This record gives sequence, structure tokens and C-alpha cells, in this order.
Amino acid sequence: MNWQSIVKTVAPWIGTALGGPLGGLAVEAAANALGIGEKTTDALKQALSGVTPEQMLALKKADQDFAVQMQSLGFKNVETLEQIAAGDRDSARKMQMSVPSRMPALLTVFVWGLFSVTLVVLFAVAIPDGNRDLIVYMCGQLAGAAMACLAFWVGTTRQSENKTNLLARAEPLR
Repeated sequence: MNWQSIVKTVAPWIGTALGGPLGGLAVEAAANALGIGEKTTDALKQALSGVTPEQMLALKKADQDFAVQMQSLGFKNVETLEQIAAGDRDSARKMQMSVPSRMPALLTVFVWGLFSVTLVVLFAVAIPDGNRDLIVYMCGQLAGAAMACLAFWVGTTRQSENKTNLLARAEPLR
């Protein structure tokens, strides 16, 4: 189970808000509940790897407070938050389909170029012991970004886009 699923199970309001435009508020609420000074998703993810039962209760309490805050802002329930997040993703997809951008291709070239250069440098330069963990972590992050770029062009994202285009051209069912 990934860290976002854990948050969504224990704190449904906070977990749902993480994936949308209110993500910053959700991260802050969860970080405060867990006693994390750094209010980032990376810090939250790391804190959840060693969470205690007391912290889980604090997260549940924070979710209840977050729900009250969201309801006072006009969000009736968790589904309303999810609809906002889904609409946000949908509008981004529609924008890319209607006005294709060269940015994904440029980012892919940049990430793969950086990944390739990093691998060459790693074989050519000795890494000091004090920096080894940081370098390994950063290489893992860079490898993940490179794989995400590859998946965009040849993986599930591209296949999903092709399916969407085929469905858009298909005759409606009666």
C-alpha cells in the first residue's frame, strides 16, 4: 500500500485533497498532525513509513478538523473534492489534446539526457562515502522520472490517449 492510500484510508478528506488543487492545505494538515516541521509530500511520505498508532489517531483527528474547514468553505463531502481534482486533471488533458504542446517532448529529451550523463559521470567519478546515500537517492529519483517519460510516450499514457481518440471518433451507442 502506498503512502497516499494510507492517508486516504485513515484520513479520507485529507487523502482526497492531496490529489487536487487543495493539496497544499492537505499536506499542511497532515504534517501538523504528525508533528513534521517540513510540510512537503516527501517529508509526509517519510514520516508515514514509521508512523505510530498515536500519530495515526492524530491524523484521524486532523482529518475531522479538515472536514469541518472544507465544509465551511462550501465542499459538501469528499466526493466534491474528488470532482474538483478530476475536473482539474480532465481540463489539463483536454488542453493537451486541443493545443498539443512540445513541452512533454522537450522534458523527455532533457530528463533522458540528464539521466544518461549522470550514469556516465557515476562510472567516471569516485563518490565520497558521505555523499553516497544522497547520490543513490537522486539517481533513483532521476531513473523514476526517466521511466515516467518513457511511459508517457510508449506506455499506458500513450495507449490511453489512443483509446480516447478512437472513442471520440466512434459512433455513439443507441
